Amino acid sequence: MADIGTIKHDVSLLTEQDIYLFKEGSHFRLYEKLGSHIMSDEGAEGVCFAVWAPNAKKVSVIGDFNAWNDQSHPLAPRWDSSGIWEGFIPGVQKGDLYKYCIISKNNNYQIQKRDPFAFYSEIPPQTASIVWGLDYSWKDTQWMKGRYQKNSLTAPISIYEVHLGSWRQKQGDKGKFLSYREAAEQLAQYLHDMNFTPVQFLPLMEHPFYGSWGYQTLGYFAPTSRYGNPQDLMYLIEYLHEKGFGVILDWVPSHFPSDEHGLAYFDGTHLFEHADPRQGFHPDWKSYIFNYGRNETRCFLISSALFWFDNYHIDGIRVDAVASMLYLDYSRKEGEWIPNEYGGRENIEAVNFIKRLNLEVYKSYPDAQMIAEESTSWPMVSKPIFMGGLGFGMKWNMGWMHDTLDYFSKEPVYRKFHHNQLTFSLSYAFTENFLLSISHDEVVYGKKSMLGKMPGDDWQKFANLRVLYGYMYAHPGKKLLFMGQEFGQRSEWNHESPLEWGVLKNTSHAQLQRWVKELNYFYKTEPAVYENDFDNQGFKWMDCRDWERGIISFMRSGSSGKNSVLIVCNFTPVLHHNYNIGIPLGGFWKEVLNSDAKEYGGSGQGNLGGLESAPLPSQGQYHSLSLTIPPLSVLFLKQDRINMKIRAGNKVDKNCG
Repeated sequence: MADIGTIKHDVSLLTEQDIYLFKEGSHFRLYEKLGSHIMSDEGAEGVCFAVWAPNAKKVSVIGDFNAWNDQSHPLAPRWDSSGIWEGFIPGVQKGDLYKYCIISKNNNYQIQKRDPFAFYSEIPPQTASIVWGLDYSWKDTQWMKGRYQKNSLTAPISIYEVHLGSWRQKQGDKGKFLSYREAAEQLAQYLHDMNFTPVQFLPLMEHPFYGSWGYQTLGYFAPTSRYGNPQDLMYLIEYLHEKGFGVILDWVPSHFPSDEHGLAYFDGTHLFEHADPRQGFHPDWKSYIFNYGRNETRCFLISSALFWFDNYHIDGIRVDAVASMLYLDYSRKEGEWIPNEYGGRENIEAVNFIKRLNLEVYKSYPDAQMIAEESTSWPMVSKPIFMGGLGFGMKWNMGWMHDTLDYFSKEPVYRKFHHNQLTFSLSYAFTENFLLSISHDEVVYGKKSMLGKMPGDDWQKFANLRVLYGYMYAHPGKKLLFMGQEFGQRSEWNHESPLEWGVLKNTSHAQLQRWVKELNYFYKTEPAVYENDFDNQGFKWMDCRDWERGIISFMRSGSSGKNSVLIVCNFTPVLHHNYNIGIPLGGFWKEVLNSDAKEYGGSGQGNLGGLESAPLPSQGQYHSLSLTIPPLSVLFLKQDRINMKIRAGNKVDKNCG
């Protein structure tokens, strides 16, 4: 260990402009100034520490370098009433452990806190911060230059959602995580094999309780050390980029845990959170809610979001629990919440924060994506701020997900009474830039695995799941599946255990996996099913009213209007011959995908690769197809010679809702 010198109080990374922006609420690179930073002063190597604790009476840096002595290295408060304490300690090195010992003006309350701006932390349950740097020689220039194409709203986006600790674990070493570096090659190869486009990680920011899956975040600037150090995560992201895959991170600005060493009651007062529990405590998650009206707190959070783009080259952020931020009465009974200044339930401070967040991210990274998990009918979530929207790029379609899973949970004989659950989503499908998600939340806490949700015997369960996924990939909107869903894991997801990869020895699971692989390939290579995911010009119902037989059919087309694709879904186990469907133009229609094909585990019924249309008017169209529609199936048929846009797509059939 190096010799540790006396703390120096005349060394600072903060300028007057920094302080002005911090107080104003518009300093969005705070991580460059606060926290611990390795530097030299007058030839002496050491670390400059700075922490915001405006209600502290004394703040000291304690660590393994001074035997955790709170008298050795006291910080000094700045003269500018910013509430920031700082100091330079010669001899402190990369890898040294430290905390802040804070004595509050409030009844001399004393506590040891981790650094809110730490870049690295001890592996939980240990709680110290670690002095670290962010140096890394990136080799993903080609990806970064071209990622705007991958992130475009007209690009195919099929997301594989991953909890890194339980995706795979080390063979023969139960409970041992793959490190960031160990996961890189395996994950990239799997994404390639399955034809997914980006990966989305459940929160990788440091969190004390592993069972929170990362959603109880404390380290807003530190990747969890469970899987390695910051450079290890950088390597993982770089490797994925080099292999052609984007990286989206889950991020949680909606709440934080109450752990004593964290943000809560930081300087003996409610600094990051609201003091009033009706505003500052979340009843669902037993955690604290950020005070979005406080300038310094907004700086902290937006700095965190930009930090991951700046230093980890991420391609997008999925913002968790946006609905809980937007509504003051979220999960609260009457009398348990405080109305806004106009007497309403909308959290005006949170709305302003969200808009500023999206504005700053897109200003710095116009080629990135900001995605909202928002479960209500709040308008224009994914519309630009100048139009009155919240400014996100996309929004999870929770309504589609709930209706669809509820429909599929029913025995096919009863589905005709719930036909509108399939068709209703198209009445609002183009009001937002929707992402169709079947996430981790749908396969935990007694909700059953995706296979377990499906009714019937084993054959029917797999057939139902194939038609569900086919319908999902045909439906307008980008796509997201959680790990294990692609091969029909039988058990609910358990964060403590790896996925049930062993079931792939069973033919049915391997065939389902192949179906998802080929759905992904078709989706990302066929413009008709991705270019107009957010434009009603690319969608037209053929028939949405055959509730009695549980069949729907519709057309998807790309921006050119050429090479349209007809999709026919049969949600019952009944085989239909000579089923007539009207189509806009004649010609040969090739059956490009059939979920009932034997290679996917189906019964092998179909249309022998395709069929010629007949010039017989049907369903308001000039031509028609006489199809064989297999049981519990989805068919994709492509007419290569269509050379006109489906103009009628801008009118949604009001009987289909």
